[in-house]
Amino acid sequence: MENKLIVNAAPHIRENSSTRKIMLDVLIALCPAVIASAIIFGARALLVVGVTAAASVAFEYLYCYLAKKPITIGDLSAVVTGVLLAMNLPSTLPLWMAIIGAFVAIVIVKQLFGGLGHNFANPAIVGRIVLALSFTSYMTSYGFPAVNNTGIDVLASATPLAATASVDLPLLPLLLGTHGGVLGETCALALLLGGVYLVVRKVIAPTVPLMYIGTVFVLSLISTGSPYEALVQLLSGGLMLGAIFMATDYVTSPYTFTGKLVFGFGLGLITWAIRFLGTSAEGVSFAILLMNILVPYINDLTLQKPLGGVKKQ
Repeated sequence: MENKLIVNAAPHIRENSSTRKIMLDVLIALCPAVIASAIIFGARALLVVGVTAAASVAFEYLYCYLAKKPITIGDLSAVVTGVLLAMNLPSTLPLWMAIIGAFVAIVIVKQLFGGLGHNFANPAIVGRIVLALSFTSYMTSYGFPAVNNTGIDVLASATPLAATASVDLPLLPLLLGTHGGVLGETCALALLLGGVYLVVRKVIAPTVPLMYIGTVFVLSLISTGSPYEALVQLLSGGLMLGAIFMATDYVTSPYTFTGKLVFGFGLGLITWAIRFLGTSAEGVSFAILLMNILVPYINDLTLQKPLGGVKKQ
C-alpha cells in the first residue's frame, strides 16, 4: 500500500478541551466563593447569583433567537458571565438592577460585538462598571455579616477598603471574609482555592494573577512602608477576584508570555494609582477595563519573531 503524506492546516497539536469544559471548570472554581458568600451574607447572596446567572442565559438565548444565530447557551459562557457579575455586586442590590447589569454584559458587550471570542472587554466587568456609575448609592451600600463585631450593618457611599481603614480589621477577617463588601471580594481564601484549582486544571496560567498581585503589593509597600497595609490592599477591594477570574479571560488578555507580564504590571500600576493617587479606594474594575482595551497593542508589541523571519515593524 502506498504511503501518502497528508498536510493539514494548523494547529497540529490538539487536545480535548472545549469551551464548555473550560467554563465548567471556571464554575467549579467559583463554587467556594459562592458558598462563602452565602455563609457570610445569607440566602440573599444565592438569590443575587441565581437571578444574575439566569438573566444572562435568558438574554443570550433571546438575542441569538431574535438575531437568528446559533443558540450558544450550551457552552456555559453566559452562566460564567452571570456568576462573575454577581460576585461583583453587593448582596443588598435590588434584583432588577442586577438584571440590567446582565443585559449590558451579555447583549451590549458580548453579543453586539460578535459573541464569544469577539468582545473587546470582560463583559462582567463592564456590567459592573455601568451599574456602579448608574446606581452608585446602591452599589456602594455593602451588607456586613452578622459575625462582624464592628457594629456596622450597612456601609453607604464607601468601599470595603475605606471600611477596613476606619475600623482597622485584622488580616484574618479579611482572609476569611467576615467583613463587608460585594459577594466575591470578601473571602480571599475561597478565591485562592478557586485559583489553585484553575491552575492545576491548566485552565489559566499563574502569570497574570501573580504579576498583578505582586505589583500592587510592592507599590503599596513602597507607598505606605507597612507590610500590613500592603496586605490589606491585596485581601480587599476585589483584587483577588479580579486577578484570578477576570484578568485571566482568554479573549481579553494577551497570549504571549511577555504580554502577560506587561498586562499584569499595567493592571497593578493602574489599580495602585487609582487607590493611592485618586479619590477612589477601589480601582480593580477600571484597571481591567483599561488594560483590556490595550490588549491588541500589547499582543502586537510582544509578538515573537518567527524562526528565520523578520519582526513586523
